[in-house]
Amino acid sequence: MKKTLTALAIILPLTACSTQSAVETAPAVETAAITAADEASIAAESARLNAWFEDQYEAMLLRSPQSLTRMGRSERMDEWNDVSDENALETFALTEAAYEEMVAEFDFDLLDADTQLSYRLFEYRYEQSRNGLPYRNYGYTFDQMNGAQSEVPAFLINQHQIRSLEAAEAYIGRLNGVHAYMSQQIANAQASAELGIRPPAFVYPYVLNDAMNVLTGYPFGETETMTDSPLMGDFRSKVTALLEDGEITEEQRDALLLGAEAALIDSVGPAYMELISFIEADQQNATTDDGVWRFPDPEGYYASRLERMTTTQLSAADIHALGLSEMERIHGEMEAIMTEVGFEGSLQEFFDFTRTDPQFFYPNTAEGRERYLSEATAMIDTMREALPAMFHTFPEASMIVKAVEPFREQSAGKAFYSRPAPDGSRPGTYYANLYNMGDMPIYQMEALAYHEGIPGHHMQIAIQQEMTQLPSFRRFSGYTAYSEGWGLYSEYFPVEFGFYEDPYSDFGRLAMELWRAARLVVDTGIHDLGWTREEAIDYLLTNTPNPEGDCRKAIERYIVMPGQATAYKIGMLKILELREYARAELGEAFEIAEFHDVVLRNGAVPMAILEELVEEWVAEKQQT
Repeated sequence: MKKTLTALAIILPLTACSTQSAVETAPAVETAAITAADEASIAAESARLNAWFEDQYEAMLLRSPQSLTRMGRSERMDEWNDVSDENALETFALTEAAYEEMVAEFDFDLLDADTQLSYRLFEYRYEQSRNGLPYRNYGYTFDQMNGAQSEVPAFLINQHQIRSLEAAEAYIGRLNGVHAYMSQQIANAQASAELGIRPPAFVYPYVLNDAMNVLTGYPFGETETMTDSPLMGDFRSKVTALLEDGEITEEQRDALLLGAEAALIDSVGPAYMELISFIEADQQNATTDDGVWRFPDPEGYYASRLERMTTTQLSAADIHALGLSEMERIHGEMEAIMTEVGFEGSLQEFFDFTRTDPQFFYPNTAEGRERYLSEATAMIDTMREALPAMFHTFPEASMIVKAVEPFREQSAGKAFYSRPAPDGSRPGTYYANLYNMGDMPIYQMEALAYHEGIPGHHMQIAIQQEMTQLPSFRRFSGYTAYSEGWGLYSEYFPVEFGFYEDPYSDFGRLAMELWRAARLVVDTGIHDLGWTREEAIDYLLTNTPNPEGDCRKAIERYIVMPGQATAYKIGMLKILELREYARAELGEAFEIAEFHDVVLRNGAVPMAILEELVEEWVAEKQQT
């Protein structure tokens, strides 16, 4: 029997958040009645669907030149993505057709358990695409976090590897394509503006600064003796390394450099000048209103963002109340540390002490930045040695710690992770933003390293990519609540293994958790309750120990990425809830390393699916 339930009937229960699983478990073949013929049929149907998944993934991947490059592949290496609205609609039509083909052509009841899960996740992702389609113009094309103005240099510098003459020529091809690509992005921003969707006024100076930085330096100046612009410098260093490796001749290097210079002058320069002109003109229309409440259909859009980010049906009011409750709990734990270190005064006075006393910061110098990077690396190395007590499964991919590049450090976030290339050609990277060392307190360094590196994002994402038995769409995709929930959980559980020995470092861990709890309050405050940017910043300054620059940059991030910041705490709380459920059910049979494997071994999943997987593991353990 083919599966005939509609996608809506299956997907909506997946988003419920409760102690008991809200997902209706799909029917499966009765194991007691399985015959050899049944097993053969199940194996054949599962293999057929998994092959189909790979075909679908490959077809979609080939539509995205930038995704191909991120995957370490060489196809379409001289092209940019088509970001036109026409292409977005065409892509959705293909997604919908694929979903309908899956439902029509494959028998859900004749799939093994792993492939049934893949079926359900493919269905879930289709529903996400369908529900997000009406809001495809609601995101900001140009902002300080993920704007196209910084995406272009960040992509070329960090993703476009040059290990051959062909790859160098493809880089020049991409430089020549920047003008057309940026024209599409400007058209997208104009389409959003016509709907009344444009960034708040504070965003525009960031975008202008990013754009001008791209045009600062040779060949946009008058002399070859001046410092290279970011893209010229990147290309020059990569082709110089190619020459040193014997892959090209000096004549080829010189020709490549001339080609890059011409592309920068003829394509990149005009593209960014047009962008600057557009931003300067559009800036006149910007207001200081910050939340999405000013958009068309604000309730529907924000609800869809919260559902997408948290994979739950929690309302904005639910999330706001949860945030206030968590803030109160964590404040209490911080007061205990304040007593332990002998500080006399209020919690707010302790916050002021930790955000201003020089002992908590490295100097804002090259030496201070280098010390931060080396110590963060050492913390990750120490954690790596302790992993066998916490896990049975480990990633093969390497990772590095790196400062955010100068061209985007003023606008980029505090810290973030970039996944490794699947073929091992590029390591996972924990980026620390060291533009202002006053925004990177030493006492938060340990928790940040665990979140972005090991056992956090690098552990989870690298393991997921390396699970070759999973369909590619599961290996290389994710859910924010799962990945960021794991990252925040990874800050927490090392304390149970003797980490955070210094009380200030443990305070830093709590400060990071408090920060994520505060996000539940301020994100919903801004986008649902109509808080202003300054009101939200003041809430963080009053209720967290983070420096003012940190608070300001964070609120500016939450404004342009509505709902995203709520996923961290929602995901962490669910993982902790499931862990304590398993511990209570299993007693002495509970093993944390085995629990961690259960969380990670299926890749990223919505929270309700994760709940199912843990409950199944507990039931299996209880039967042995």
